[in-house]
Amino acid sequence: MSVTAAQSALSKSQMAYRWIRERITSGKYPPGYRLVLSQLADELTVSVVPVREAIRLLEAEGLVTFERNVGAQVAMIDANEYCHALQTLSIIEAAATALAAPHIPPKAIQQARAIDQKLTRCIGRFDPVRFAALNFQFHSTLFEYCPNPRLLDMVRLEWNRVKALRNSIFTFVPGRARDSVAEHEKLLRLIERGAPMTEIELATRVHRTATLDAFLAWRRQHGVETSNLEELPRRS
Repeated sequence: MSVTAAQSALSKSQMAYRWIRERITSGKYPPGYRLVLSQLADELTVSVVPVREAIRLLEAEGLVTFERNVGAQVAMIDANEYCHALQTLSIIEAAATALAAPHIPPKAIQQARAIDQKLTRCIGRFDPVRFAALNFQFHSTLFEYCPNPRLLDMVRLEWNRVKALRNSIFTFVPGRARDSVAEHEKLLRLIERGAPMTEIELATRVHRTATLDAFLAWRRQHGVETSNLEELPRRS
């Protein structure tokens, strides 16, 4: 295969990967949705080869599962996997935010506060999906200034995994949202006054784990043993 042909095949695989992934993370392809390679290839107007490669990449991320006699399908949402992802994120994002702190310009702090105001308005008529999206925007405004590219890649990957699970913990414990926004402001003040990295790292980790702790407490309170988030009753 020529270099040009190889690059073309790669670009088609990446295009298919991004196209399918966006439909999974947006919920258009829900958990359990069958991914028929020939059908996807027709929609993308490509051969089955790049689609198959895209499915392999998504399978490696845990977004797709493959079963004999069933084929590829969107992975089910697992509460335990969600908890593990948040635990991991609490460690690596805290480190990334602490490293980023000295490099975050005042303009980014202002942007983060503007996002926080949107989050506050979102609490009135609570929309957990929008709240989760804005929450990601807030944190990415800060950790994207991390000067360590490897750590930053890890944070992005774990955030993608959390977003790919699609359900927000705030769906189950909406009361946590107000405390979360208040903790955002505390974090911004630490960054503004040039607090030690260890203090910023701890504040970020405590903030992240507080949401997870609220969810775990809710599970214990309701006696929920299932690992499938689709089966968990929402709190009114």
